[in-house]
Amino acid sequence: MESFIVLVKYAFLGILQGITEPIPVSSSGHLVIVQKLFGIGTNEDMSFEILMNFASLLAVLLLFKKDILSLAKGSIDYIVTRRDEKKASFLFVFYLIIATVPAGVVGILFEDEIAETFKDLHYLAGALFITGFALWMIRNLKGRKGEKNISITDALVVGVAQSFALIPGISRSGATIVAALGIGMKRETAFLFSFLLYIPVSLGTAILSFKDFQVNELLIPNTIAFILSFIFSYISLKWFKGIVERGNLKYFAYYCFALSILLFIIT
Repeated sequence: MESFIVLVKYAFLGILQGITEPIPVSSSGHLVIVQKLFGIGTNEDMSFEILMNFASLLAVLLLFKKDILSLAKGSIDYIVTRRDEKKASFLFVFYLIIATVPAGVVGILFEDEIAETFKDLHYLAGALFITGFALWMIRNLKGRKGEKNISITDALVVGVAQSFALIPGISRSGATIVAALGIGMKRETAFLFSFLLYIPVSLGTAILSFKDFQVNELLIPNTIAFILSFIFSYISLKWFKGIVERGNLKYFAYYCFALSILLFIIT
């Protein structure tokens, strides 16, 4: 019976991670909530978190495989041939690298302190409210900048916005898409830039955290959670893509407002 309960707990956490990682509601915030209010969590230090993030990373790589291959091929062609028609791909990749820097620096220097400081549910409620407010403010923006019109300043603005997502309750996808739309990117471009930016950040986190990864007696529950996180991350990504393109981010603002108010009431 106890082993069945463990399987259900890990399956639930895998599904929760998968659904909430891509959408702008803060997956880290939701994991804190279920752990604090319902006692549903893990005792594996970083191992479980590493697995779940890696599952979501694989889902992103699968959904964007054509874009990734196209940008990689175009960038290599530009480096080798210097053909102008390939320059846009090279610059897009370069700007992704630039945008990775702010969150990388802040994460290396302050991630532990930020996680410790903002783990209280009152802070989390406030952060969710800020996420909702930001989503509400840009709900009607469409933008005109496509992939070929992004500048280094745009990349830095989105990168700085991503660094705020180290705070539980501040959504990474929400912060980057809000910033991208706020500086005039098209919805499709904002979505693409946001999730391609997720790849180096997630991969870097996985590499830096690999030393903390342990395979233990919970191999089967971990495997189930990993598979479910991958499946639901992919489904959630495709669903969220349509929502961004249709300009329906306001519904996530409503959700963040409601969850924030609920947390303030019950804590």
